[in-house]
Amino acid sequence: MHIAIVDSSRVVLKLIAGLLEPRGHVVELFTDSSEALDYLAKQPSVRALITSLEVRPISGLELCWSSRLIGDANRPLSIIVMSSTRCTHTLAEALDSGADDFIEKPPSAEELHARLRAAERLTTMQAALIRLAETDPLTGLMNRRAFMSRAHDAVTHAGTSGNLAAVLLDIDHFKRINDAHGHDIGDEVIKAVATLISGRGIAGRLGGEEFSLLLPEHDLDKAMVVAERLRRRALGLRIPAEKGPVKLSCSFGVSTWRDGDTVDGLLKRADVALYEAKTTGRDRVVASGMERLLSKAS
Repeated sequence: MHIAIVDSSRVVLKLIAGLLEPRGHVVELFTDSSEALDYLAKQPSVRALITSLEVRPISGLELCWSSRLIGDANRPLSIIVMSSTRCTHTLAEALDSGADDFIEKPPSAEELHARLRAAERLTTMQAALIRLAETDPLTGLMNRRAFMSRAHDAVTHAGTSGNLAAVLLDIDHFKRINDAHGHDIGDEVIKAVATLISGRGIAGRLGGEEFSLLLPEHDLDKAMVVAERLRRRALGLRIPAEKGPVKLSCSFGVSTWRDGDTVDGLLKRADVALYEAKTTGRDRVVASGMERLLSKAS
């Protein structure tokens, strides 16, 4: 487990590190609570924070509160408070400030390892709940809520890098596939298209047969090449079915980030382009704001 430990005493820090590192834990030590908080914010791999209440410049209780805000946003985190003064009031304050557990300082090896085993169980459950909340259960892609959250981050980054493209795609005549072969085969078609786009950028299922793909560091030309390649590969998919292999095609709309753009604006333009692709014959790629279509592969 990746653990951050905060205490004003380097002796205490070394003592705890000496108990944890032989067990395979990755340990980061801090005497400055502000530095610890910055590190925690930048390192999502940290699963446990062990902090004394007697730390500076941020107090231990404030560090618990601020760390809990970071942890609850999108990642699992267990917070264990250490104090040489164990009293009901101190424990209540720590728990109210976001701590999950409390341990005496200096901790014994047996108790410390037991507390961390409990922390590992807690963060494992938290991680599972986060996956459930953010993942489309059929495809394993991000669901709409998670995708939109990642999209906001990508647009913020695009403000400095300058390049970001959005691709929206839709399975053509999906209702016909469901009607002809049943919903089980329809689900297999959806999963096949999800596999096609998975790992190619920030991919999500917006709902039904519609998918979204954000491509950081892609301008319009690069994004059109990616979309055209996906279109061709979709044509090559064959989904086994009782009546014979099911063929399919997809339509694509592409847009690119503009200075001062928003997530809604970026995706709206891609959606308009997708609508044009659907209404002008399907199985094609259309760029936002352009009449040009990529030629279909022979």
